[in-house]
Amino acid sequence: MTKFSTIYLSSFLFLISIFSFFNIIYSNYFDIFFNIENYIYTLLISLFFGIFLLFFNKTNTKKISLYEKIFTVLLGYFLFPLIISIPYYFSIQNISILNSYFEAISGFTSTGFTIFENIKQLDESLILWRSTSQWIGGIYFLFSILLLIDIFDKNLKQSFTEYLSFNYNEIFKQSLKIIIIYSSLTLIIFILFKTINLRTFDAFNLSLSIISSGGFLPVNRIDYLFESDLSKIVLSFSMMLSFFSLFLVYNLVFFNKKKLNYLSEDFNLLIYLLIIISFSFVFLNSSNNFPTILVAISSSISNIGISFNNTPNNLIFIFFIMVVIGGSFFSTSSGIRFIKILSLLKFSLNNLLSHTKPNQIYLNKVTLINEKTEKSDINKYFFSIIIFIISLSILTLFLTLSDIQFENSFKLSILTIMNTVNSSMFELANFDFYSLSFLAKIYLIIFMIIGRVELLTILILFKKFLFKN
Repeated sequence: MTKFSTIYLSSFLFLISIFSFFNIIYSNYFDIFFNIENYIYTLLISLFFGIFLLFFNKTNTKKISLYEKIFTVLLGYFLFPLIISIPYYFSIQNISILNSYFEAISGFTSTGFTIFENIKQLDESLILWRSTSQWIGGIYFLFSILLLIDIFDKNLKQSFTEYLSFNYNEIFKQSLKIIIIYSSLTLIIFILFKTINLRTFDAFNLSLSIISSGGFLPVNRIDYLFESDLSKIVLSFSMMLSFFSLFLVYNLVFFNKKKLNYLSEDFNLLIYLLIIISFSFVFLNSSNNFPTILVAISSSISNIGISFNNTPNNLIFIFFIMVVIGGSFFSTSSGIRFIKILSLLKFSLNNLLSHTKPNQIYLNKVTLINEKTEKSDINKYFFSIIIFIISLSILTLFLTLSDIQFENSFKLSILTIMNTVNSSMFELANFDFYSLSFLAKIYLIIFMIIGRVELLTILILFKKFLFKN
């Protein structure tokens, strides 16, 4: 590994140690002493490995290979949850190593599956640790996109930067921008929740979860926290912040006509969102509970997944479709990505029209983007769809063989690959992850990680070892 890779990994180990220290201070301040040593262990271990990695490798190359970037990102997704799982394993809940690691992976990938049946039985320091694990995982995901930018096509890159390939100085500049914006948006969500009189502890935990598109909650049900229509609207708006690009607010504040392409994807997402909301208000609001439906819509498009118990069950198919589509390319949401599906639809429509009216010429352009969509980019988008179908089929098969009903296996597979929590709007609110078999948990762990890094990235890494040319 190059020095850049070790610095990259050690930086997040130091971040884990910082949050471990915060939990120690919190536990000490509120006299929660029975778990405080667990965070001390986590602090010491993360600090030790962080310092070790920082000084372990002196090799400094001018350019890090794509394969090493992929390996570094994957290593982080397996290594960091291992350290995050320490407070779970040594807690008074008396859970196994596998269950601890499952909980840590679920948090770090911002999925939200939990082995805890009753959140009220957890001490507040452990609830806070669950939320912070999602926050760390969210920013790690954004940094991973930055690190693996060379994999993505030109249109996706230009949705947030003018550079087609980053050097070290540009990576540092963009990384600093990500940290500031990510932290600022977290604070904005926290303030929004305080304006509707949410308890400070609940508001803080929810802000950490929502900005990372995570599904961990500080309570068993959010119905008790957001009872009024106004509070539901505020919750919906906060979840939309993780649906749009992280740089949207920044690009609006520092608007530049020369960089209008930065806003193109978010503009398309806004149109998509307004169409969904308008359609739902007109045709799906039969029981006059639109704020509840709005929460479900916002939660689905941002791949968070939380919902109220009175969410209409007849809309489950629509919610799943929105989960699969996902949000912005550079956001903490998952999904296939709206811009890819839009490009494929436009390309297909243009080709269909060109066959019906061959004398006319149709250019393959993505709406509001001046650059022509390359044929190779379309192939990548189509390949992403194929990979999703293959991944969905494999995981559904594995879960079905693990004695889970086919319907639940299929729905759970979609949520796993899209890193979306199970809830009542998917009719999986009471799904018991604790009682799953050893293999079923391993399958979910692997595909939760695949959902974050995409199977295509792993295939590129395998190509390095399986094929010489």
